[in-house]
Amino acid sequence: MSFAYPLTGLATVAALLVFIWTGRKVSAARRQFGIKAPATSGDPGFDRVFRVQMNTLEQLALFLPALWLAAAVSADLWAAVLGAVWVVGRVVYAQAYYRDAAARGPGFLLTVAPTFILLILAVIFILKGMVS
Repeated sequence: MSFAYPLTGLATVAALLVFIWTGRKVSAARRQFGIKAPATSGDPGFDRVFRVQMNTLEQLALFLPALWLAAAVSADLWAAVLGAVWVVGRVVYAQAYYRDAAARGPGFLLTVAPTFILLILAVIFILKGMVS
């Protein structure tokens, strides 16, 4: 049995691992700052860690469908490369945000740009297929 989009599959796994990592960071921050569930705010250090996880979840809702649409209609390799950029961007974003929320810009750009490129690729190839 073969998988039609193995590189995109690996990019998806990497993205989900980043989300798991951010979740573990929230759990550790809860202990570190004494924030008991269901509270979602308190110490600014905890707030930053929590926002990274929630921002990552919000980004996943856009990124994953765009990733798979682009892979299905264009190319597994290009979708996976853009997926890898997204993963690196989320890590850069998280590390910067943990230190200082104002420093999150470069990581944000490395996350948003691949998502929009994937979405544009998907739209172009879908429309191209409809015209052909």
